[in-house]
Amino acid sequence: MSQVSQLEPSQINLEDINPNWEWNRPISAPGRMAVDFEERVDFRRLHKYRLGRAQKALEESDLGAILCFDNNNIRYLTSCVIGEWARDKICRYALLTGNSNPYLWDFGSAASHHRLYAPWLENDHCLAGMLGLRGSVNADAGFFKRAAKEIVELLRKEGVADMPLGVDIVEPPMLFALQAEGLDVRDVQQVMLNARQIKSMDEIVLLNMSASMVDGVYHLIAENLKPGMRENELVALANKFLYDNGSDDVEAINAVSGERCSPHPHNFTDRMYRPGDQAFFDVIQSYMGYRTCYYRTLNVGSYTPEQKDAYQKAREWIDNAIELVKPGLTTDKIAEVWPRAEEFGFASEMEAFGLQFGHGLGLALHERPIISRLVSLDNPFELQEGMVFALETYCPAADGNGAARIEEEVIVTADGCRIITLFPSKELFIANAY
Repeated sequence: MSQVSQLEPSQINLEDINPNWEWNRPISAPGRMAVDFEERVDFRRLHKYRLGRAQKALEESDLGAILCFDNNNIRYLTSCVIGEWARDKICRYALLTGNSNPYLWDFGSAASHHRLYAPWLENDHCLAGMLGLRGSVNADAGFFKRAAKEIVELLRKEGVADMPLGVDIVEPPMLFALQAEGLDVRDVQQVMLNARQIKSMDEIVLLNMSASMVDGVYHLIAENLKPGMRENELVALANKFLYDNGSDDVEAINAVSGERCSPHPHNFTDRMYRPGDQAFFDVIQSYMGYRTCYYRTLNVGSYTPEQKDAYQKAREWIDNAIELVKPGLTTDKIAEVWPRAEEFGFASEMEAFGLQFGHGLGLALHERPIISRLVSLDNPFELQEGMVFALETYCPAADGNGAARIEEEVIVTADGCRIITLFPSKELFIANAY
């Protein structure tokens, strides 16, 4: 049994695992191989940090245990993943009581694989599980009931069966089965978000490595963005580049151009690029689970004054937000520097949500903080050192021919922030200029 799996929860010292950040040094984006000649990401240290953060958040809550079906929370607790296909199946689950290391129920043979290749988990905590595959197997088959009884037995063993059980996402039959066992089921997503909001330096390096992959994607896009190419072709090129370079999940790539730019449709089509088109892209992918949300706007060969003006406004709005970022700032102050929905063509903040926007990044695309005029003005949230989030702005061109979309990923440092999205964006980028 590994040293990590032998640790009792109370033995995990977060300060020892993640000492103070040294912001005077560059944040590295090392190669992906393990080497003996320099320190890179320490994945066992990463596991101990994440587990320690979750245990601390559980201890500070009124819950006795955490039951997770959200794959991002499962990975945070167990450092185990079995692929993108599991994202929407709600078929895997993990239990953390605070009195022991995590239990993991995985899909069929994955459990026995973990017992061989995941020594940081205790062998008898790696179990096979089967529920309903989102209703494909009827609840009458009894799998939900059997799982609930197994969970209750473990809660009794760990001495927390009389305390509330926190659950993040759940199929209704599973919820009903847990309640039928007499459990007080409550929401645990806020507890897990508490744990996940402050990143260790290993997490920050992984986020930086993930962003560096998208830097390369945009260079590839810039080389290929020309008349005759189509949105879907650039999406395909970007997907290949990312998987070739180690991405474990290309969640989505938006490719939006020309008349499709306003309003923003959040997708891609087979539209062919034309001379003078304004085009923006969003690359959402992950490296070792750590995600990017990374917009850039590029023009095809040339630009109009209206397109350039839209870009300058979007750049001004994002720069005004970045300048404010520091520990102790509340998110309403960032939202206040962004234009009201009516100022860029929308009837309400709900309709404009996601356009002047900020959101935390980590194992999920949307973590804390969420920043927008819709949310933040009445519900401000305080920034802390070690948070990582994206800021994004949008401005349609006045003549209706395009729109500008810019996004930067920032790390909150001791006295400000550090930008890790490095493809040029201070000026409107003209690809293959005429």
